[in-house]
Amino acid sequence: MSTAALAAGALAGRQAPEVAPSPNSVPRRRPRIAGTTTEPLPVRACSGEVLGRHTTEQTRVRQHADSARVRRTAEAEAPALRLTRRGRMLMTALSVLVFGSAIVVLGLRISGVLEPGPDFTHTVPVQVAPGQTLWSIAQDTNPAEDPATVVEKIADLNKLSGPADLVPGQTLQVPIAR
Repeated sequence: MSTAALAAGALAGRQAPEVAPSPNSVPRRRPRIAGTTTEPLPVRACSGEVLGRHTTEQTRVRQHADSARVRRTAEAEAPALRLTRRGRMLMTALSVLVFGSAIVVLGLRISGVLEPGPDFTHTVPVQVAPGQTLWSIAQDTNPAEDPATVVEKIADLNKLSGPADLVPGQTLQVPIAR
C-alpha cells in the first residue's frame, strides 16, 4: 500500500492494515510507524514561495508574465548589438564629421576654391632685371592669374629653393597661361 493510500486512510479514520515484512526483503533504514494518530500535524506559518511551492494566484501571475515575455521576443528580436550612450555619441559625432566635411568640400568646389589652377600652355624665357622679384615677374607675365600660383610654378620649373637664388641677369623659364 502506498504512502498516499495510508495517509488517505488515516484522514478517513480507518486504521492501516499491518504489513508483515517478508523474510527476503532488505530491512528499511527508518522504522515504519505503526498506526496513525488523530492529532493534527504541525504546520509552520509561511508562504508557499518560501517552500518552493507557488499558490494558485502566484502561478497564474507567473504564467501571464511568461506568456507576455514569449510574445515580446516573438514579435521583435533584440538586436545583436546594443550601443551604449557613449557609443551613440561617438556614432553621432562621426556621422556629423563625415557629412560636414562633405558639405564643406562641395561648398568649396562650387565657390571655385578647389578648382584646378591655371592651364599653362607654354613657357617664355625672361631675363631678371636688378630689383625684380619672382612676384613682380609673375604679375608682369600673367596679369590675369593668381601671382602665388605663378611664382610656385616658376620656382618649380627653374629649380629655385628660395628668393635668394634669384640673381640679376639670370634667365628664367616663365610659364604663360592661355
